[in-house]
Amino acid sequence: MWQQPTPVARILAAMLVFAISLASTGSTAGGVPESVGPQGFLIWETARNLPELAFEDEKGKPLTLADFHSKVVLLNIWATWCAPCREEMPTLDSLQAQLGGERFEVVALSIDHAGIGVVEKFYRESGIQHLRKYIDPSTLATSTLGIEGVPTTLLIDHKGREIGRLTGATDWDSPTMVDFISRAIARVPD
Repeated sequence: MWQQPTPVARILAAMLVFAISLASTGSTAGGVPESVGPQGFLIWETARNLPELAFEDEKGKPLTLADFHSKVVLLNIWATWCAPCREEMPTLDSLQAQLGGERFEVVALSIDHAGIGVVEKFYRESGIQHLRKYIDPSTLATSTLGIEGVPTTLLIDHKGREIGRLTGATDWDSPTMVDFISRAIARVPD
């Protein structure tokens, strides 16, 4: 006869589900993480080649990640309907203001089905000033990159390879995160 699971059994089951989700994240990202950086950022043992990803800027100009080669990119996959995404967006804007330039860019890629208009409205209402607006009209970014939820952020080296990723929101302009990203930028040869 079936019995209600004990609290310990429920905790063990939850831990097992969490472990399986971590394992699947590692396998979809190209291997086992070498280490864990600030705020749970998974850093891959070997940089991973990424599939081609097509998206558009705010004017509808077609782009791919190849358009950012020679820069370190923090690719943030987000949506305006995602509360944690909305909360972290000002910290991404601050990070772009601090580190953005010829060697680094935060690419905040919206997967909103409603298009660039909702992104523009959100940027206006939230006071986002330093991030450019990007949209994935195909909404294929998540499946193309093996992303299971938003926000998910990939750190991409100057050759277009994924260094690591973080699933979930974080404080991107915290001193530890700014230092972490600065060290990734410093590894880029001049």
